[in-house]
Amino acid sequence: MLISDVVGFAARRAPEVPALEFEGATWTFGELHAGARGLAHGLAEIARPGDRVAVLTENNPEYVLAYYGVPLAGMVLLPVNYRLARREVADLLADATPTVLITEAKYLDLARHAAAEVPSIRTIVTVDDVAGTTPLSALLDSRPDVEPERPDEDAPAWLLYTSGTTGRAKGAVLTHRNVVAGAVNAVLSWPRALERRPVSLVPWPLCHIAGYNVLVAHLAAETVVLLRRYSTEGFLDAVPRHRVTATTVAPTMLAMLLRHPALEDCDTTSITRIGYGSAPMPGATLREAMTRFPNAGFRAGFGMTELAGNALAHGPEGHRAAADGHPELLASAGTPMLLSAARVVDDHGAECGPDEVGELEIRGDQVFSGYWNRPEATAEAFRDGWFRTGDLARCDREGRFAIVDRRKDMILTGGENVYSREVEDVLHQHAAVSAAAVVGAPDELWGERVVAVIEPAGPEHPALEEIREFCATRLAGYKCPRQVLVVAELPRSASGKVLKRELRERFAGPLAPR
Repeated sequence: MLISDVVGFAARRAPEVPALEFEGATWTFGELHAGARGLAHGLAEIARPGDRVAVLTENNPEYVLAYYGVPLAGMVLLPVNYRLARREVADLLADATPTVLITEAKYLDLARHAAAEVPSIRTIVTVDDVAGTTPLSALLDSRPDVEPERPDEDAPAWLLYTSGTTGRAKGAVLTHRNVVAGAVNAVLSWPRALERRPVSLVPWPLCHIAGYNVLVAHLAAETVVLLRRYSTEGFLDAVPRHRVTATTVAPTMLAMLLRHPALEDCDTTSITRIGYGSAPMPGATLREAMTRFPNAGFRAGFGMTELAGNALAHGPEGHRAAADGHPELLASAGTPMLLSAARVVDDHGAECGPDEVGELEIRGDQVFSGYWNRPEATAEAFRDGWFRTGDLARCDREGRFAIVDRRKDMILTGGENVYSREVEDVLHQHAAVSAAAVVGAPDELWGERVVAVIEPAGPEHPALEEIREFCATRLAGYKCPRQVLVVAELPRSASGKVLKRELRERFAGPLAPR
């Protein structure tokens, strides 16, 4: 099955059903499928099979066409995060060597600067038909309404660069089979409710792997409401306007929603499904959301770019159990989804016993084929056919997995392991803390010290001793922060993930023994 079959099958079943709604305009499944075919034919006139086609825009319908049409042409879709700096964009494109760059007027200067530094780029296409570029409409107009020659299911289809939270970004190569398996896994693992007209709100940037939620919805012939970029006001306007029944969010998005005064007057009763992921969810935020959206079943997903979506899920039944007296379940990543296998292993690859901490490994058709032009990194990422996620986890006797920390985020202080996520969970319980990130920094006495970086919830900034006293009643002494920094805003990726690499760089110098 090809990625374009997702919209193609829906078009056969429900050609007149709205597939996409964006800023007052609507595209049916029939129109979207025809547009994807047209784009594939148009691209064939300016590029060759196997070429990378980069997209540097905010969310728009043309981006959705590229999701389907670029791989259908036998080419590789290369989403580029529009929030990257000029140097970062040029470096990413130099690594991926695309021949076509699709952009919009807002980012045309950035695109032209990159094209001047990346010789492989031969054509700049604009979705808003800017003079001096190739208009996207020219690639779509008067194309044959027939299916192009079908590429192989195992051919590269999407090339997504990891967020680079712990180092230089790597390009994850996803085949048609990988992407479709990820979407099918999501649909099978969360049965749809009996909704008269299911409508899925997608607030994620389509340059992020979470954009695969468009495919998940289209597999089930659901209407997708797309936001150009996330804003709380845009989200709250879209829900009642479109009678949204389902959405997925990052913890940061959910926290912003809960804080917004307009939420009280917003009719959100249509929402029956809320998925969340991409970063750890503070327990207090989740509990408040479950109260605020009583009609919704909540579902946590664990996934990553290399998995073409989620591979573990913690569904509504687990959330109900958490609300009924088992709060520890709020921290669960759930169980393997129907088309995934998961295990926790020690440093030698031996499977860990119940509740023992080790590295989480995943196997299934959705696991990526490898890193772009990095054979050594690809070899290191796999062990006996299992993908090594780099996440530390434990699995209980009921088969539920819990993510303990990123392996690179674990702090070794005075010979003791400190899992940053455990400390963050405690900090999020403090009334003066809106968000927190914990990192290790060099320390001449302890090897590493625990550093807490905090976004305050109000004008009062918590001091080090206040934080240490608060943590001391909930954590062992060696886990308590030895340094606290209050910032206006934590550095985050487009998906809301905290960029701990940037925080570590701020604390690179050692402190003298105390």
